[in-house]
Amino acid sequence: MVFPRCTLVSIARAGLVLIGFGLAACGGDDPQDAASTGGSSAVQAEPWFTEVAATSGLVFTHQCCVPEVRFWMPEISSGALGFLDYDADGFYDVYVLQSGDPTPGVRNAEGNRLFKNDGDGTFTDVTDAAGVGDRGYGHGLATGDYDGDGDTDLYVLNLEANVLYRNEGDGTFTDVTREAGVAGSKWGAASAFIDYDSDGDYDLFVVNNLNWSPDRELDCRTAEAENDYCSPKNYNAPSIDTLFRNEGDGTFTDVTQSAGIAAADGIGLGLAVADFDGDGDVDLYVANDSVPNNLWINQGNGTFKESGLLSGTSVNMRGMPEASMGVQAIDVENDGDWDLFMTHVHTESNTFYKNRGGVFSDATQATGLSASSVRYTGFGTAFADFDHDSILDLFIANGRVDTWKPYESDTNVFAEPNQLYRGRGEARFEEITAQLTSPQLLGASRAAAFCDYDNDGDVDVLYADRDEPIRLLRNDASKSGEWIGFRLLNANGADALDAVVRITTGAGDQYRLCQSAYSYAAAGDPRVHFGLGANEVTAVQVTWPGGKTEDFGAFAAGAYHVLRIGAGQ
Repeated sequence: MVFPRCTLVSIARAGLVLIGFGLAACGGDDPQDAASTGGSSAVQAEPWFTEVAATSGLVFTHQCCVPEVRFWMPEISSGALGFLDYDADGFYDVYVLQSGDPTPGVRNAEGNRLFKNDGDGTFTDVTDAAGVGDRGYGHGLATGDYDGDGDTDLYVLNLEANVLYRNEGDGTFTDVTREAGVAGSKWGAASAFIDYDSDGDYDLFVVNNLNWSPDRELDCRTAEAENDYCSPKNYNAPSIDTLFRNEGDGTFTDVTQSAGIAAADGIGLGLAVADFDGDGDVDLYVANDSVPNNLWINQGNGTFKESGLLSGTSVNMRGMPEASMGVQAIDVENDGDWDLFMTHVHTESNTFYKNRGGVFSDATQATGLSASSVRYTGFGTAFADFDHDSILDLFIANGRVDTWKPYESDTNVFAEPNQLYRGRGEARFEEITAQLTSPQLLGASRAAAFCDYDNDGDVDVLYADRDEPIRLLRNDASKSGEWIGFRLLNANGADALDAVVRITTGAGDQYRLCQSAYSYAAAGDPRVHFGLGANEVTAVQVTWPGGKTEDFGAFAAGAYHVLRIGAGQ
């Protein structure tokens, strides 16, 4: 995440343009990639999104640091939020985490907030009634039905102890952290509910960041001798991630050691969950900050094997680890396997790993996503077909983590513009950032969550800015075709996380993964959404967790359809 300022900051300040050019050249960026950095397009001039948070009732300001900025490492990466349909009314609600004062033992005056989606484009704060106003230093969240009662539970990740809220199904939650045994004792950064052992209930995987405490803090400065944030590598305090096995009785057991997760450590920030090797069980990809990433391949016997280096996903094409933050598993090429895209710090390009049967190659140079990202520091991100032309587009939330000059904003040294890319087909993209919003918004963006919150058939974006109000981007883009969506339900009537949907149209197949754990410090809409262009859906196939595959018939466009396990052929 943070450039190694204590040793390289003078080079970065003195030769920023040279460094950016050099990295792009080493990455092999082709002329189309270099030309994509302009951030404009003559094809469509109107903005794709309209910012509506305040007018929708989403009034919340993130606080990274209280009472003052001390340049402590947790301050720079906080800012988490997400979507969940906690009251099962079909409209996705918003949960936002507060950070505040990272001093150990401090309970912040302002806690997390839950906003109920009223179904008319507005939200109402129901935190107190729901009982989910945790006051820890928040950093991430996960959503899923851990107890098998059909409703969505909530797991909150903190700098200190995490919190598990059980959904009671009546609009309220109960803190069951102690009885469930999932508080943890580390700085949790990302998490997901997964059924790694295929026993029908959801286990819990937690990505941990540094083994941090205030007495580990370092004094790092800019070339002008000003205080600044340090590189995480300077702390020499990597952490081991945590795997909790669901015992099916409301409790979990820490199986980190026996499952093999303790075989490697890291400085985790992002998490992507998918069957990367195509063997029928769920694997785990951890995006680490400035050290090699980890790919945990499920062995099918309750254990995992770390395969990042062998698979080609631990370092980039130059053999270098990168400062990875946001990450998503996505089938960009529609070939039936899960590729990986992740965001990085400035001077490093974002990275696209192409999957070829469980072996990956760094194909960033061919996508048009490399040179345009070197200038910025990316956090939350996701691919979605925002304009319904049947080709995936891409949103990236950017925000600096150090104070290198020149600044993008006169009032916020960490502010950067977010980026929007239009998909051009064949895994190539064109930057159209100038059309993201009008006027352009600047901020130190962190978490970004993706959901059709107003159920109008297109994907909207919610994101958190460091020390600023949250932003809700309503998708108002001109559409190039129709859309279709599916909600996948398991035997308990809850979201069938990690299920895979394949739709068939006249233009070929498209694949989507049912998962809320992707991007950065966020939880997204678990429904799967497809843009169709001018095509019709002639067949739908679902591969459920555990490997069962069912075929469903043709479906009409322009609606969300519910698919239940056992209802297909």
